[in-house]
Amino acid sequence: MKPSFRLRMIMKQRAEQRQRYALLAGICVVAMAFLVYFITQIEPVQKKYLYPYPYQDLVQQYAAKEHVESALVASVIMNESKFKNTVHSHRGAIGLMQLMPETAEWIAGQIGDPSFSVDKLHEPETNIRYGVWYLASLEREFNGNEVLALAAYNAGRGNVHEWMDACGWTMEFCHIDEIPYQETRAYVASVLRNKVKYEQLYPEP
Repeated sequence: MKPSFRLRMIMKQRAEQRQRYALLAGICVVAMAFLVYFITQIEPVQKKYLYPYPYQDLVQQYAAKEHVESALVASVIMNESKFKNTVHSHRGAIGLMQLMPETAEWIAGQIGDPSFSVDKLHEPETNIRYGVWYLASLEREFNGNEVLALAAYNAGRGNVHEWMDACGWTMEFCHIDEIPYQETRAYVASVLRNKVKYEQLYPEP
């Protein structure tokens, strides 16, 4: 005896429903596979494209010597030049850590480097050596306060001392949004944000 028309329709609907469930399950499996692949690849992709770290050995060498966090130095370089040692700014800053020639000449005198020349600022080791020393000197000057030290690296130590006097900031100052220069506010926030990523992606031994 043939099933009734109503029964055939119910059977057909159930078969179509099973097909839809099977298709959905297949899509979920594929999506999960892509998700797993993405998660396993995200760190290498970040390292290669978003947070590269050329000259890592030099950065860590001079950071250790000057007692500065290497992740902070890496983040400064990333923000200043994206690790391109041939970069010149419109203000005349040079190289990886974007040092002004007059600042670099002063640093050379402080560290006793008689071989200094402006051309040497294009050399990664010289630029990193000088830049790390300068960053360390700012951290000492501002009692280890990274916000103030980075603000001084970007806007000049004189400006930061003026802001401290005018606004009543102490060495515990941490309110980035109160920095008067928009460029410096953005710079400090970006360096500290990227520092966290460098700490995560390139942990110290």
